Amino acid sequence: MIDSTHLHPMIVHFPIALLIVGFIFDIVSLFFRKEFFKWAGFTLLLLGAVGTIAALLSGELAGSGIAEEGMLKQALDVHEAAAELTIWLVSITALFRILIVYLKKYSGFLKALSMILFLASVVAIARTGYYGGELVFKHAAGVELNLGF
Repeated sequence: MIDSTHLHPMIVHFPIALLIVGFIFDIVSLFFRKEFFKWAGFTLLLLGAVGTIAALLSGELAGSGIAEEGMLKQALDVHEAAAELTIWLVSITALFRILIVYLKKYSGFLKALSMILFLASVVAIARTGYYGGELVFKHAAGVELNLGF
């Protein structure tokens, strides 16, 4: 049966993939001056931002079911802190990009700043994912032992 603790692992992969691929499209747009790459990067950034919010909310639900003590608590705190930084960075990046695209100022210094923010967002979400992986594979958070009894 799927419960709230299953949602987080099902959702988290989407914002990770969307943001990484979106950033790659932005890089490609620097070399190939096609509008498609610029708009694909922008669209994937926005979808990744929405996915990041969904991942954070589902993580809050999943984390509420974990008994926090000792090393698990420390690992969970690190993952949560990384997630909070990620949500801020991705939100700022998306809002900044929306603003400069809306104002038709997506060029020069503002474009470079947008891409630096996007890179920081990708690094932040990868870091958060790494710590989440540690929770599962190192601390067995959310892992049920089913011996068939």
